[in-house]
Amino acid sequence: MKKLFLLVSLLSSLAASAQMITPERKRYLRPKKDEECALVQNVTKNTDEDSQKDATMTRVAYRPYAEMLTAIDAQREMNRWADSTYQRRLRTLPPGGELTVTMYRRGAQNADPSLLALSAKDKDGKEVFAQTLTPGTGRFWNQDQYKSTRSIPFVKTETAQPLTLTITDSKLKQSFEYIISPQ
Repeated sequence: MKKLFLLVSLLSSLAASAQMITPERKRYLRPKKDEECALVQNVTKNTDEDSQKDATMTRVAYRPYAEMLTAIDAQREMNRWADSTYQRRLRTLPPGGELTVTMYRRGAQNADPSLLALSAKDKDGKEVFAQTLTPGTGRFWNQDQYKSTRSIPFVKTETAQPLTLTITDSKLKQSFEYIISPQ
């Protein structure tokens, strides 16, 4: 009985220390709309206060294809592009839109986007998108924080259903979760 008690207490202390090493991100009761992008909702608490406290903020913005096409059409009118320039820009538009991932970390080496792995799943749990970002370093942002931004083409889905995007940081051993509503 005494050995069982010691074993249980040892396992509980190990579990407690493991939680202290990799803290779980706090979650909202209901997903919160992002201030910068109306099509993205934050599931995990990922705010400026977190960034000031432990420098671990990650933001996601989504631009749908229709919005990007409207912007290129407006630039065409404003700049009087040749038709070949317009066609070249039109061909480079990703059909599913574009994700912009911005990470804020303490130290330039910690703001390396290659530490992030992205995975998007539909409501059935089927993975529709997975990618690891390209390497790089962050640029000085403020105080002791560095900022790194990557724009990546997003996958086009058959139906306009919400997707759950999970960004896993391999160095922090934390996950940031978002809901993206493609149009």
